Amino acid sequence: MDIEKLRYPVGRLPRTATPLEASARETHLLVIEQAPSRFRSLVRGLRDPELEATYRPGGWTVRQIVHHVPDSHLNAYIRMKLAATEDEPLVRTYDEARWAELPEARSASVDMSLALLDALHARWIAFLRALPERQLARAFTHPEWKRVTIDEAIVMYAWHCRHHAAHISLALGQAV
Repeated sequence: MDIEKLRYPVGRLPRTATPLEASARETHLLVIEQAPSRFRSLVRGLRDPELEATYRPGGWTVRQIVHHVPDSHLNAYIRMKLAATEDEPLVRTYDEARWAELPEARSASVDMSLALLDALHARWIAFLRALPERQLARAFTHPEWKRVTIDEAIVMYAWHCRHHAAHISLALGQAV
């Protein structure tokens, strides 16, 4: 498999400036809502050697991926809440590669990140489903992505869930 397919097994990050239809939005919300159980099922029963497997040469380990997802999604949740409550706030980036090299991301039990993901996604989905339709067009400004509406961020983070679940599957030798 070529390196591009290993890096982006579900394709590259989608960008869409158009508002979502309610049914399409719900499809993406379901991916986000079900992500904690998907990640939990992927790593259930894995031992340290399997958690140290990578999906490509130079890629993160399964353990690092499991710790990365709540790091990323905490940022996404906060960015979306800022967009809902402020006028196009400028949000920060973070160095995800350096975060993935921190000691707890390299060696801690994945259970704590799975528990965090459970709670975070429950709260995130409650927030998103309660937003009035007009609020979904509100946006934040990201230094690299530029203007991102809440609707677009929903699509991006549903992709992010599928993207890293596919990485774990590849690392474990499972079909994507």
